[in-house]
Amino acid sequence: MSVELPPGAPGVIIADPGHRTLDEPTGFEKPSPPGSGPLARIRAGWARWWYAYALITPVFVAMLVLVLYPLIQAIIFSFTNADQFNSLNVFMEDSYIWVGLENYIQILQSQEFRDVLWFTIIWTISCVFFHYVLGLGLALSLNRKVRFRAGYRILLLIPWAMPVFVSAFSWRFMFNSPYGFFADLLYSLGIESPAFLGDDTWAKFSVILVNIWLGFPFMVVALLGGLQAIDPEQIEAAEVDGANAWQRFRDVTMPGLRPVSATVILLGLIWTFNVFAVIYLITGGGPGTSTQILTTWAYTNAFDYKLYGVGTAYGVIILSILIVFSSIYRRTVRKLGEETW
Repeated sequence: MSVELPPGAPGVIIADPGHRTLDEPTGFEKPSPPGSGPLARIRAGWARWWYAYALITPVFVAMLVLVLYPLIQAIIFSFTNADQFNSLNVFMEDSYIWVGLENYIQILQSQEFRDVLWFTIIWTISCVFFHYVLGLGLALSLNRKVRFRAGYRILLLIPWAMPVFVSAFSWRFMFNSPYGFFADLLYSLGIESPAFLGDDTWAKFSVILVNIWLGFPFMVVALLGGLQAIDPEQIEAAEVDGANAWQRFRDVTMPGLRPVSATVILLGLIWTFNVFAVIYLITGGGPGTSTQILTTWAYTNAFDYKLYGVGTAYGVIILSILIVFSSIYRRTVRKLGEETW
């Protein structure tokens, strides 16, 4: 039994609980229309987006050949005893054998790995910290209306625009003792010049300084863009409410920079952790192994010592560390209400 409402009322039908209306489910699903299966949807998607698939196919093939295949090959090599005597020799057949986790156990138990990992952590944290602090300070300065602001921006981009090997060789010459720029400067001041690249501590300080100089322009550009995206009315409103410069920076500027900061810090950590050219071209990892980081130490094992299995195992360890760290970092940032990308 149902009651129809008068004409002009909303089209709602009130039904008795004991009677079923036409809109109630019957327990039987309607048959799918023809051509609605997975294969049909794939065909429809291909017919609609074939041009996009054709455009990304070369990129996919390049990634497959240049990234995925070498990665799989490196992972396989890391479980073998491959070296210069049993592999990659054009005059003899490969004879390396599967050794399982032996390379990883040997690496994790070695004192060299612990020393290199410790300096890698110090290197990464120090560089990224000063990258961000210097980048933020300069971005705040360039965000104001000052004379020759465009010229300052161009000058700050020079370290980033120069090829890394040019910068590295230039700094290596300046750190040279006793003929480099810094040695001459200290000599003119009556101060004895230390062996910048010959002493363990000074060598570490030197490569960290060079990498800071190379990396801070990226932070300047990224953070300057983030500052310009902040609504100036928010800062003006805080100023009207009586907030001083520090309070405006703490409560308005920094929260507005959080999305950009989360991304650039993550990228900076990954890039700095994987830096190779700066250390290899300036100190070569020396003196001894004092300035070796994981990437240069992996290269040393693979191409200097010709221990291909150990070198690729180092590469897999580096990849694993970065994946774990990136996952934890992104999860932490997401809990704070921001997203890295």
